[in-house]
Amino acid sequence: MFHKEGAKIILIATTLTVAILLLSDQFIAVYWIQKTVQILTLGFLILILQFFRNPVRNVIINDNHIIAPVDGKIVVIEEVFESEYFNDKRMQVSIFMSPINVHVTRYAANGKINFSKYHPGKYLVAWHPKASTENERTTVVIETKVFGEILYRQIAGALARRIVNYAEEGMQVVQGEDAGFIKFGSRVDLFFPVGTTINVQLNQTAVGGETIIAIKS
Repeated sequence: MFHKEGAKIILIATTLTVAILLLSDQFIAVYWIQKTVQILTLGFLILILQFFRNPVRNVIINDNHIIAPVDGKIVVIEEVFESEYFNDKRMQVSIFMSPINVHVTRYAANGKINFSKYHPGKYLVAWHPKASTENERTTVVIETKVFGEILYRQIAGALARRIVNYAEEGMQVVQGEDAGFIKFGSRVDLFFPVGTTINVQLNQTAVGGETIIAIKS
């Protein structure tokens, strides 16, 4: 199963792959060069397909849980000052996605979208300290019943050149449903009220739609 945001790229990549395979059979006489070209071309197509994969996840909807919006590695758990929307201290959890991770973004909680804004910006590597405020990014705030307002921020990385965000202000969203996509490398920051119980540890691997990031007992 593939994400709809990859449809155009997958079609182009598949067409190019078929064309190169056919042409290499006709016009490359040296066997090892022919096979090398064909293997590299197939490898490229496989990379494109795996990047846009959209696996079905076992989402258990629970208002007392905040789930991981993306796949990746937990790289930040700390109290910070959030200056774009809250203008106060928040607990931040950041998930870094490598190019081989699933890049679908899912809603971390049920609730109403109170804020959704796109920011053009740079393409620093996603783990750079300034990536959260200087890279291309979108900021989304969900008003939840249990946690109050939580914020998540999609951040482009060095390879990413497009962030897709489906959240619009006023929307009611469902935990685990498709919230967008980040193409080719990135990270997502989550911001919770101070005192929220964080349910993950640094360097832990998060599974989008399944790993519980924060809980309210």
